[in-house]
Amino acid sequence: MEKLEKAAYQWNQLRIGITGANGSLGIALTKELRNRGSYVIGITSNKQNQPIKSPESPNEFINWKCGKEDSLDSLLLTLDILILNHGINNQGTLKEEIITKALEVNSLSHWRLMNRFEEISSRMQKKLNPREVWVNTSEAEMQPALSPVYEISKRLIGQLVSIKWSRKNKDKDPNFKIKKLILGPFRSKLNPIGIMSADLVARQILYQADLKLNLIIVTPNPLTYLIMPLVELFRIGYYKLTSNLNKKTT
Repeated sequence: MEKLEKAAYQWNQLRIGITGANGSLGIALTKELRNRGSYVIGITSNKQNQPIKSPESPNEFINWKCGKEDSLDSLLLTLDILILNHGINNQGTLKEEIITKALEVNSLSHWRLMNRFEEISSRMQKKLNPREVWVNTSEAEMQPALSPVYEISKRLIGQLVSIKWSRKNKDKDPNFKIKKLILGPFRSKLNPIGIMSADLVARQILYQADLKLNLIIVTPNPLTYLIMPLVELFRIGYYKLTSNLNKKTT
């Protein structure tokens, strides 16, 4: 789950796509990645909120809509890293239509894009760099965030990533890597009273990525650093055990 390797990223050789590119973290990651020489593609559903070209904006934008993940296939063919960072948070609203939309945006669209990118990667012959997808599930995956629907949607995609880890991607591309980002409260439109700055979080994400960690945790809560790895070990063990039991009974 957490693996250290000697070589750091050659950021200046990478093409990186970021969903939710107009959000606080998307902007901060774009700035840090471009400072390292990466070519960044902002993947956004907000046509009206694309920033003027600057060192803090992506090199280019691609528009898309949740449910239309196949429209990104030609882009996914060109990426080394896909960062799934888009999401919504309607706070305490519990209406059925809000629940459906939150699950679609925060969970199912991530799942579909992850699978499409993995499938496309498995078909490619020559790869300068291993392909990776980074999934931002947030600390809400394991603790309250005063937004029940947001928490449920984040737990869902978090557990789906854990299932992927338990299978080790052997059925498709063993070189395809999946990273999970467990992020504590940082200031953004979704959370204007966050404790951390998005710039700090972005720097820490890339620092831990350079350490080749698959589980990247950035939070002021020390318990998360202890509990989350244990949660992942339990999940992966449970998924492997039940999978093996099902194979024996069929």
